[in-house]
Amino acid sequence: MNRGTALPDVIREIERVDPAVVAQAAQYPSSILADVAGRRGALHGRIAPLAPGMRFAGPAVTVELRPGDNLMIHAALAVVKPGDVIVVDGKGDLSSALMGEIMSQQAMALGVAAVVIDGAVRDSEAIRALGFPMFAAGLNPNGPTKAIAGRLNHPVSVGGVTVHPGDLVVGDADGVTVIERAKAAALLPLAGEKVAAETRRIADIRSRKALRPGWLDGALRAAGVIGEGETL
Repeated sequence: MNRGTALPDVIREIERVDPAVVAQAAQYPSSILADVAGRRGALHGRIAPLAPGMRFAGPAVTVELRPGDNLMIHAALAVVKPGDVIVVDGKGDLSSALMGEIMSQQAMALGVAAVVIDGAVRDSEAIRALGFPMFAAGLNPNGPTKAIAGRLNHPVSVGGVTVHPGDLVVGDADGVTVIERAKAAALLPLAGEKVAAETRRIADIRSRKALRPGWLDGALRAAGVIGEGETL
C-alpha cells in the first residue's frame, strides 16, 4: 500500500458506541453480557481489577505499544473524551509497569471511565485509594520507557480478544467483556431476558421448587452419559 494512503498511526476521531447503550449495559454484569454475546468477548482472566468493587462501562480507545514503553498511553490521554475506556495491548508483559498513580490521577481528572491493560501497573495501593477503575494483568515496581512509537485507535488484541476503537467495554469483579459496537444495542434485550431467567432459577432453587435444571437429562442423553428413557 502506498504510504500516502495508509491509515495514520494515531487516529484522533473514532465512532463510539452510543452513550445510551453504555448506560444500559452498565446495569448488567460482565458475565451476562459475555453469555448473550455467545460466550465470547471476555478477556483472559489474568486481566483483573485492582479492587473487586471496581466497575465500569464505556467505549474503547485502543492503544498498541511495545512492551515496557508507555508513550502511546500518554498519547491516548491527550485525545480521550469523558467516559472513554483506554484499552492497552501491552503484550502481556509484566517486566515493568505501564501506569501508576500519576497517570491514574490524570485519567480520572480527564473523565476516563477506566483503563484496561494487558500488562503491569504500579502504585496499586494509591490507585485503590483513588477509586479509579484499573484492570491489569499484574503488578511491577519498575517504571516504563517513553520512547517507542506505537499505534492509537487501531484494532488491538487484548487478553485474547480483538478490540476495535469504539467497542463497548464492561468490567467488574469477574473481569472484562468486550462487545462489538455494531452488536451492542441488539444484545441488551437479551441481557435483560437472561437476568430475568436467572432470577427465576435462583428463586426456584431457594423455594426448592426445582433443585436441578430442567435441561440436565436431555443434555446427558445427548452426550451419551445416560440412555433414552433414563434419568438421574
